[in-house]
Amino acid sequence: MALVDVIISCTDSLKQISEHVEDAIVYLDAGSTESFQFIGAYPILLDLGAQAICSLESMSVLDAVADWNSHSNPAGKFVVITSRLLSDAHRYILRCLSAHQVVRHCVIFTSISEAAHSVFPDSPLGPDAYREYESLLVQDYDELNKKSGAKPRQFGSKVQAKIKFEDGGRSKLSPSGEDVPHLEASSSGRDFLEQTPLDSTEDAVFKLDVSVHHFPMILCPLSPRVFVLPSEGLVAEAHLSSEHEDSVGPGFPPLSTGMLSDTDDVPPGATLTAHFLYHLAAKMDLKMEIFSLGDMSKTVGKILTDMSSLYDVGRRKRSAGLLLIDRTLDLLTPCCHGDSLFDRMFSSLPRRNRISNTQGKGSGLQLKLGSSYLQRAPLDAQIPLTKILNDEDWQINNFRLLESVEAFLCGWNSGDSDSQVTGLINLGQKIHEKESHSSAEILIGSFVSSETFRGTPFLEAILDRRTKDGGLLVKKWLQETLRRENITVNVKSRAGFVTKPELQAMIKALTGSQSSLLKNKAIIQIASATLFALGETNCTKWDAFSSAEKILSVSSGETSQSLAAQIGDLINKSALLGSQVNKGKSEMSKGLLSLQDAILLMIVGYILAGENFPSSSSEGPFSWQEERLLKDAVVDALLENPSVANLKFLDGIREELEKNVCKSKSEKDTEKLDIDDFDDEQWGEWGDEDVEDDSKNEQAYGDVQLKLELRDRVDNLFKFLHKLSNLKRKNIPLRDGSLTMEGNFSEDSYMGKGLLYKLLTRVLGKYDVPGLEYHSSTVGRLFKSGFGRFGLGQAKPSLADENVILVFVIGGINGVEVREAQEALAESGRPDIELLVGGTTLLTPENMLDLLLGDSSFF
Repeated sequence: MALVDVIISCTDSLKQISEHVEDAIVYLDAGSTESFQFIGAYPILLDLGAQAICSLESMSVLDAVADWNSHSNPAGKFVVITSRLLSDAHRYILRCLSAHQVVRHCVIFTSISEAAHSVFPDSPLGPDAYREYESLLVQDYDELNKKSGAKPRQFGSKVQAKIKFEDGGRSKLSPSGEDVPHLEASSSGRDFLEQTPLDSTEDAVFKLDVSVHHFPMILCPLSPRVFVLPSEGLVAEAHLSSEHEDSVGPGFPPLSTGMLSDTDDVPPGATLTAHFLYHLAAKMDLKMEIFSLGDMSKTVGKILTDMSSLYDVGRRKRSAGLLLIDRTLDLLTPCCHGDSLFDRMFSSLPRRNRISNTQGKGSGLQLKLGSSYLQRAPLDAQIPLTKILNDEDWQINNFRLLESVEAFLCGWNSGDSDSQVTGLINLGQKIHEKESHSSAEILIGSFVSSETFRGTPFLEAILDRRTKDGGLLVKKWLQETLRRENITVNVKSRAGFVTKPELQAMIKALTGSQSSLLKNKAIIQIASATLFALGETNCTKWDAFSSAEKILSVSSGETSQSLAAQIGDLINKSALLGSQVNKGKSEMSKGLLSLQDAILLMIVGYILAGENFPSSSSEGPFSWQEERLLKDAVVDALLENPSVANLKFLDGIREELEKNVCKSKSEKDTEKLDIDDFDDEQWGEWGDEDVEDDSKNEQAYGDVQLKLELRDRVDNLFKFLHKLSNLKRKNIPLRDGSLTMEGNFSEDSYMGKGLLYKLLTRVLGKYDVPGLEYHSSTVGRLFKSGFGRFGLGQAKPSLADENVILVFVIGGINGVEVREAQEALAESGRPDIELLVGGTTLLTPENMLDLLLGDSSFF
């Protein structure tokens, strides 16, 4: 029997739409672009006959010129693949139709099913969403051409003339939205569909043919068995909870208190997640036995069960177990800096900018972002290869190019050579001044090498390794590649150790020729990402975090006073860092943590305190004296360094805090004036004492008001920390301690492990897990309700009995959890089980801070 492979399932789905892709221009939105990069879909689409692959949001009229299949006819159709609602993509699709003159067929693939469109609150489309949208798009396109005055045989010609070419042919959306109709997210969209006649293209020679289809396989596989959802896709961006007392943020499920409503108040993210998993299982020919842990997972499991039918159950599919887990059952693991090379690489590498953030302000999506949707960090991590390679080589090559051009100009026109050479010298100076900026744009690698992903699954092996083991594995790959290419590198090497000069020398040797660079791009990029993550700056900060978290963990096993003292010490050290940065002493602050880092560690400390010092009230795990000291430390640190912490609870007063810091500095400078400068002329100013006192009183009153406002906001911060400290008490599955303490297992196996490891260990060992619910299939319910009275009842299945297990964490996963899940499977002694791990998004500690206290939070 074939192994379950997410990447193969995605590529097979692409091949199934080959008849639509052939001879078409393919437009991908931001979420599809991110997904297809991880899948390695671009070569597949070109092999299927696509004439060009372009960005939907950055559409250009020149897209039709980029014809990769020159033997084909001019494109008479284009294909749009989107990971959003049809109403959200409507403006972009209509703009593409208007920009291209000869388009007779438009095929649209969306990852959001018709059923999801009908139940999603922001969608104006009904149960027959696809057919409704086909009619709407034809109407809007015809109306747009009538407004522009296009002739029947020159369909779209005047619309084409409207497009400006100053930006390379890129058409921007107008903020007013007058030129392009938009399907608003309200009931008016449905009314518009019903009131407008369908046949509005009678005077056109070529009637536009539009078809909409469902394409669910838009996901980002990190390996054949690990995947997350694209960051700019609707499923990942939709809220998982609304703002209430049991919610910790829109990007996480609410706390599992057992009080979640089963009916109307289901967050849109839960509905979309259920529909995605249902169609994923169908595409992979899996019949799911559903288990859930947590209130949100229970809701998603019920939606999945209701979507199943007798036809689906009766088909010949491979049986698999689906384990749904709420992220709020374990917020500690993704907040910590664990021992994972993958997490180090992904956290340290810069990300590309969000595509949706760079578009026109008039888009309907932009109007909704920030209130209805989350803005998650892109998964596309960029590797600055020129920083890893020797920058001097790039400088030398730049100036060699300048010398060559200079020689050419001297030979071309000797009388004018002096002025040309002067221009070249000025150009050389500009290149030297902007060296770092230009070199970063010359050569940038991607975290995933899509072209050779299937042949060299390096990332899959890295996911299962700790930092040291992963570094040694990358070193081994480099050595094997150099041996295969017959390249010799003279560098000192120590067995069992990985050094930066060693990796850098081997990478530089492999990039010596263009053929070697292209052939070995995958290993070069993974090795460069490893080198960047293990660099001094990134490695020092990660190790400082890890050490602080270990100290907090040890202190949490002692007394609350010890833990509170450690948290206060971290805050005070961060204040010291801020003062050093303000004084320009960057070298002295190396290796220290900022105030924002200290607040992240304070979150870790409060979660640990809640697990070890449970409180029966909402007042927090520490005494009021200990917490008062912590509040005073945070307030003082923010007063001294307000710009260090870029957190949402400071919005509105950050500028005032910064002005207050500048004012206090200027006052200190004036106090340093020598008292001997006091002259006799100032005796005449003694009569103005009352005026000066009034101004000082006003200033003091303003400072007091600012401090009181800051203290109120810090109080709200600590109320939120109290909620995090109550995770164990409020989450029903965690109350008995079986998933947080060693239980029936040795302390060594549970020490420092996350919830996913503990849960899989118990499940695969066939131990009872409190709160784990099984969702009966349609046939199972039938046996239970009908045939069960005749003794034909069905025994409750066990997740450990399945040969395929898909674990999906609603809210996101990180690299440490993927590694620990594989460790739990290996320790169970069940090599026959195929384990797949998925999540809403890929989490880093910085993402967690943003989701809890940053721009993507309720705070």
